[in-house]
Amino acid sequence: MSQLLSSIEARLASLPIALAVVLPCGQRAGPVDARVVLHFQNMAALASLAAGQIGALGTAIVEGQIGVEGRMRDVMAAAASLLQADPVRGTSGWWVQAMARMRSMAAHTLVRDARQVQFHYDISDDFYGLWLDPRRVYSCAYFREAQMTLAQAQEAKLDHICRKLGLRPGERLLDIGAGWGALLLWAAEHYGVTATGITLSHNQHRHVQQLIAGRGLQGRVEMQLLDYRQLSAQQPFDKIASVGMFEHVGQAMLPGYFEAVRRLLRPGGMALIHGITAGGVDNTQVGAGMGEFIDRYIFPGGELMHVSRVLHDMGQSGLEMVDTENLRPHYARTLWHWSDALEAQLPEAGRILQQHLDAEGAAKVLRAYRLYLAGCAMGFERGWVALHQMLCIHPDGQVRGDEPLPGAQSGYAFHRGYMYS
Repeated sequence: MSQLLSSIEARLASLPIALAVVLPCGQRAGPVDARVVLHFQNMAALASLAAGQIGALGTAIVEGQIGVEGRMRDVMAAAASLLQADPVRGTSGWWVQAMARMRSMAAHTLVRDARQVQFHYDISDDFYGLWLDPRRVYSCAYFREAQMTLAQAQEAKLDHICRKLGLRPGERLLDIGAGWGALLLWAAEHYGVTATGITLSHNQHRHVQQLIAGRGLQGRVEMQLLDYRQLSAQQPFDKIASVGMFEHVGQAMLPGYFEAVRRLLRPGGMALIHGITAGGVDNTQVGAGMGEFIDRYIFPGGELMHVSRVLHDMGQSGLEMVDTENLRPHYARTLWHWSDALEAQLPEAGRILQQHLDAEGAAKVLRAYRLYLAGCAMGFERGWVALHQMLCIHPDGQVRGDEPLPGAQSGYAFHRGYMYS
């Protein structure tokens, strides 16, 4: 025990942010003026601290075995300094890849995907509404101008997507994984499209149905409770968006996902795929136990893939990537907005969760989300994860000689001017 305590005290002394620990017996180690204090209810989690196993520490916090004092920004700075290895270092060994593929196939059946999505999104609409923007956009915002509020940056993101897709009045737009409907409504109201969204979340489906009725958009916007693999269309869509969706698809199912996008997109049409990608080339989750923490408490079945892997499977399906943009720092800022908003309303968040869960379950969910939001903000800042928007076309095979750019085979202008003008 004394050797473990000596190891911990040495680790604490080397940290760039003042961190102290309080043992079950009341003994304290670390600076008196620590900005973060961890209160251990048992000794088992001390070994995780010494080893830099951040995920195990997070699990102990969620389960009530460690109490935390301090701002979440300071907690995450301390957590990052405890790491002893690169959290995005992966392995390309064939056996590891084969096992990962088998797990991915097992995790992403129609039934399991529905349960996994509902586990995350159907906690409580009011809980999400407490810390998201008024439109409940649950994906990376676009801080086009530095002084933007979160709400302004989310509207800028919605418009950024619509501009990239070159939406025109009368076009048919499909949103795969439409969330709480913000993009559907924005595209219909600002660009005059007919929009269809799909989700596996009962709460989101019900919320969007109410928005459609309240805004008088019946006939122009519809929301279906449906898996993308089950969607069929009498005629392909002109444009497709999929925002924050392919993280749930899984690497084994990614080729089929892009084949579905191609099948549902008319020749010459464009699709924008927006999602979280891995910071490392070979890892499918963040290391030091952080990926396991996310899988257990937040996104069961979620998998990360490097953008190169995503683009490979996109190309294999017959879609052509025409533009890719990394918005990683934008997501870090978005997540800090969410984290700060939740931290400012913890009692209300607990009250809302207790309307759906028992007191212990509500407390666990709240502790998990506090760590999740701040931890992800840290991960995007440090490049452990990234956020890419990938614009692709379904080539129509027509090489017309009378166009400004013969060979475009789509409505894409092959320059970015129209996106940013």
